[in-house]
Amino acid sequence: MRWDNLNVEHGRAADTALFGADAVTTRTFDMPEFRGITFHEVRARSVLNRVPGASRMPFEWTVNPYRGCSHACVYCFARKTHGYLDLDTGIGFDTQIVVKVNAPEVLRRQLGSGRWHGDHVAMGTNVDCYQRAEGRYRLMPGIISALTEHANPFSILTKGTLILRDLDLLVRAARVTDVGISVSVGFLDPALWRTVEPGTPAPERRLDVVRALGEHGIGCGVLMAPVIPFLSDHPEQLRTTVKAIADAGATSVTPLVLHLRPGAREWFTAWLGEHHPHLVRRYERMYAGGSYAPTWYQRRITRQVHELAREYGIGPTRAGAAHRIRPAGPAPRPEPTQLTLM
Repeated sequence: MRWDNLNVEHGRAADTALFGADAVTTRTFDMPEFRGITFHEVRARSVLNRVPGASRMPFEWTVNPYRGCSHACVYCFARKTHGYLDLDTGIGFDTQIVVKVNAPEVLRRQLGSGRWHGDHVAMGTNVDCYQRAEGRYRLMPGIISALTEHANPFSILTKGTLILRDLDLLVRAARVTDVGISVSVGFLDPALWRTVEPGTPAPERRLDVVRALGEHGIGCGVLMAPVIPFLSDHPEQLRTTVKAIADAGATSVTPLVLHLRPGAREWFTAWLGEHHPHLVRRYERMYAGGSYAPTWYQRRITRQVHELAREYGIGPTRAGAAHRIRPAGPAPRPEPTQLTLM
């Protein structure tokens, strides 16, 4: 495995290296939920990542405590990042998980630095921070607590129901800073879900998360992603999904058509050939121009979803837009929290 490009000895300065090659511990756990998964525990040097200027993302900073994801979504654009470590972008991405075990303490130190200006921090934008591994490593409570102590705005995107474990921490954070939560639900079709997102909670369970967050005063948007051409884009499928999202109390719905970047494209195409071989040629034509579906198709899906959202009374707010719970009195000063890394 190639860790060298991420450590100081490879010629990168200490403040920009992610971790040292001598700081990697590999573990497996003989438990049903972790069977077949290998964890590479690393001690990160930095966890605040600056988004490249050419990115389409509407934020500048991210925190990703994990690399690789047991959700095993066949379309995941982050698969290519596993190749940077000479790890397989197919099954290796699903089963070889890098865990930054010291992420909370490093984040707390970076947030307290005079060089940090309190910019918005996005989480779950590369791989899911509430994937299965979080149930064991429990990194997110320390991360949320560090952001709360510094009243630093943040957002979380997830397919994981484990976020409800940290509901009290999120409510506490939303009293002192802007917190945005989005849950990803692209479709409801159970057969499609079981094959294309085999490691995720069922779509209905994710909508339960939206409902529970709303009941505790945290508005939650839904990223309707991905809309999969010819498999989840029929008008009645879109209507069923948007109605369920509205019934769950989502503050917004934002559609995103499947995009197939290198790494994900090859893995998705292999899946398509196995499960829906009659669609392979149609996909070759649709994505002949690159990673994204044609603009006309994206606009059509966006228009249909937005029309359905208006019909079902979902507001125009952007999915997961950061907001704050407004308390009746002065916001309580957060108390220090003892970190638990393992």
